[in-house]
Amino acid sequence: MQINFKHELKLNDKLTNEQIVNLILKSRNIKNLDQFLNPPSPLTLTLNDFGSYNQSFARVFKILKEIKEKNQMIVVYTDYDADGITGGAILWETLYLLGFNVMPYVPHRKLEGYGFSKIGIDNVKKQYDPALIISVDHGITKVEEVEYAKKLGIKIIVTDHHLKGEKIPKAESIFHIPALSGSGVAYFFAKEVFNSFQNVETIHELSLQKNFETDYLALAAIGTIADLVPLTGPSRSVVKYGLEAFPKVKRFGIKHILKQAGIEDKKITPYEVGYMIAPRINAIGRLEHAIDALRLLCTNDEKKARDLARKIGNVNIERQELVEKCVTEARKMLDVETRHALSLQKQKIIILVSNKWHEGIIGLIASKIAEEFYRPTLVLTKTDAGYKGSARSIPSFHITEFLQSLKKYLVGVGGHKQAAGFTLTYKQLDPFVTAVRDRSEKLITDKDLERKIEADLKIPISMIDLDLVKSLESLEPFGMGNPRPIFYSEGTLTGVQLLGKIQKHLKIWVSDSNDESSSVIPAKAGIQSLELISFNNADKFRELSRGQKIQIVYNLDINEWNNKKTVQGKITH
Repeated sequence: MQINFKHELKLNDKLTNEQIVNLILKSRNIKNLDQFLNPPSPLTLTLNDFGSYNQSFARVFKILKEIKEKNQMIVVYTDYDADGITGGAILWETLYLLGFNVMPYVPHRKLEGYGFSKIGIDNVKKQYDPALIISVDHGITKVEEVEYAKKLGIKIIVTDHHLKGEKIPKAESIFHIPALSGSGVAYFFAKEVFNSFQNVETIHELSLQKNFETDYLALAAIGTIADLVPLTGPSRSVVKYGLEAFPKVKRFGIKHILKQAGIEDKKITPYEVGYMIAPRINAIGRLEHAIDALRLLCTNDEKKARDLARKIGNVNIERQELVEKCVTEARKMLDVETRHALSLQKQKIIILVSNKWHEGIIGLIASKIAEEFYRPTLVLTKTDAGYKGSARSIPSFHITEFLQSLKKYLVGVGGHKQAAGFTLTYKQLDPFVTAVRDRSEKLITDKDLERKIEADLKIPISMIDLDLVKSLESLEPFGMGNPRPIFYSEGTLTGVQLLGKIQKHLKIWVSDSNDESSSVIPAKAGIQSLELISFNNADKFRELSRGQKIQIVYNLDINEWNNKKTVQGKITH
């Protein structure tokens, strides 16, 4: 494992806490420090801040105005993951409260698949016979499907953020904004619709105004965090202000998700969203039908919200158990492959094929295997029509571009730099696997597969103090593209103990080495010994002894106990 650090601080360096924070930001290529630290409110941003959409939206307004006058049907056709569901809830509810005849449509993951499909469009036509379909979180690669809908007499508007294909669908209008999540695009699109139609007499104008300030911002923040969109630029604005809006949210669905997760009285951060809220929204779409998640987010009936939140919580537990079981099976498959064919060290990319894994969880399996073995990972499962695949990658390898280069073996593919979904026929499986092996061997180097730790700063322990940790809070919210700052220190172990009910965690204390600190007069007097927690590492207890030299990679946080605040570190690697 290789440890790199972008800057090194010495004991005699005279830097203020603000200068240290700015050093971290500059090393992350943040050019406008003030805008990053004080992002503009999403209420002040419009679609035109992401590109020239004046002409496109003028066409949208004309289409919507005509549809409203004729009382024709609109369908908001959304993806089934947390990003799509939250974005779909925002757009559907906005149109509904503005008086449009509108219905939401969430495709069934197993029967219809991701995004537009001919079977999905046929189902929409049969159920609702809409004049217009507006996509949320999909559509930018669906050239044939959009053309198919148009032949049925249905206009299409695409709102999406995914990677474009070689061809762009010939929709009525396209709002493609890669800097946002699908829910982020839906939020700004819906806000533009509201601003265009708010002069039309509606009893819900004040409710909508409030929603864009609170509920819809919270929903867009959930979708952005869930979809691992980098928290920089406009997405940072959405998440920062969306998280701050949670205490003001009135809708029963969000309130009961928080209550069901046991976090109704907690400050909501990206951690609560990523590990407690979003997985519940995702779970129902993975194992059953995601329409229940959308109903939960939009219902005005508190009892219904409570019942749906309980149901979704139970499905999430089922999902967790299923993923754990399948990941164990995946590890066994890798063990067999390692013993009988290619050693894992020689594989540039991991490919796992099952005839029984639930297609709703293959992305979670791929994510855990990719993280554990530090290899791009493709997980495929057999379906009635062929194979459905999900991919997760490492930072140095763009998995969607890689799969798009193999599109002749695939029925369809789409995604981001580190995550993708794809489908193929039964006959395509063997040629596809061979092509993946051959091409990855040429593209992925051994250096790419070396796990790297990128620390923001190498810092002496005694330069750390409570004020520095408080200064780091200005960088929140932390997440993809803006991780919690990582520090690297070399020092002496001054104490170690086991922690937890079954003593599976470690607590250690580390100080600067005497030979370094005694020879230099520090420019800043910070803590003398740093307390750190290392989770699930009790097995290393016997390897540690007081006085030994130690290298640590960690985050910093504030521990509050009995009204006393102290600095605490968390070992990250």
